[in-house]
Amino acid sequence: MFTGIVEEMGTVEGLQKAKNLCVLKLKVRKVLKGIKSGDSVAVDGVCLTVTKKQNSHLTFDIMQETILCTSLKNLKVRGKVNLERALQVTDRLSGHFVTGHIDCVSTVLKRIEKPNYVELQIAKPRAIAKYLVKKGSIGIDGVSLTVGNVTDKYFSVYLIPFTLRETTLGVKKAKDQVNIETDILAKYILESR
Repeated sequence: MFTGIVEEMGTVEGLQKAKNLCVLKLKVRKVLKGIKSGDSVAVDGVCLTVTKKQNSHLTFDIMQETILCTSLKNLKVRGKVNLERALQVTDRLSGHFVTGHIDCVSTVLKRIEKPNYVELQIAKPRAIAKYLVKKGSIGIDGVSLTVGNVTDKYFSVYLIPFTLRETTLGVKKAKDQVNIETDILAKYILESR
């Protein structure tokens, strides 16, 4: 379980592709603290298991299913990813409950920039449409955000300067893919009816 509060951006230092698997090596700083092999880390919102910790690097095995169902298939060496360690019971919950289980991948349709204002309009996939509510919570590449405007074609999120500086959303533009995780509470409420 995570909160969607990104702790740092890591750098992709290695991508070893094998049959039905990709081994991802990241250079990190903050998320090393207290991490050991077997722990979970959200990488662009995807819950992955640390398979190796060495110096300033963490290694993860990414299964074929994860590669097919997330934007991790687009990773490139020297690229940046959002990172968050798993929530501990004693931690403060600053964002919202995030599982790291991606509902779908969507596309940024438009980036609107004005003075002190950045809006991302993201295509609204039919599969998650019923969970998108104005002022509801959503995870975009592992970042806890509030849903803004919702139309038939897209939904909007608005980014404060801190989020622009401290996460990969600061460089997202039209046609970029993002991992989407809808609010787990909305899913449970709607699916239990």
